[in-house]
Amino acid sequence: MNKIAIVFWSGTGNTEAMANYIADGVRAAGGEAELFGPGDFSLEQLTSFHAVAFGCPAMGSEVLEEMEFEPMFAALENALGGKRIALFGSYGWGDGQWMRDWYARCDHAGANLLDEQGLIINEAPDGPGEEACKELGRKLAAW
Repeated sequence: MNKIAIVFWSGTGNTEAMANYIADGVRAAGGEAELFGPGDFSLEQLTSFHAVAFGCPAMGSEVLEEMEFEPMFAALENALGGKRIALFGSYGWGDGQWMRDWYARCDHAGANLLDEQGLIINEAPDGPGEEACKELGRKLAAW
């Protein structure tokens, strides 16, 4: 069974809802999903999982959350080479630049990225957004 880590930070609950729907998709596809906050996930845990989905909303001028998530992610970044990674997050403004920048960082680190852009949802996931999250989870479990 594929073990998938879902590591996320959520300020309003939107990215947390996405993380839970992704976990539902992983489990529906027969995988095992474990959810973590950024303070609960470390470099040592990275190798314990078949794949990792990282989730963070757009903050400020379209950047990752700077107090908890960014430091955790930066500490892992150089170890992402060859690791199966998916990215997701919610936003309320802008055009997704934070996700494009984040994706480029992972690509530069040599991560094996699930898709070509990451999953972004404006505000809270609605019906189609919920399904997109579950589909991401199913893809992670089957990958």
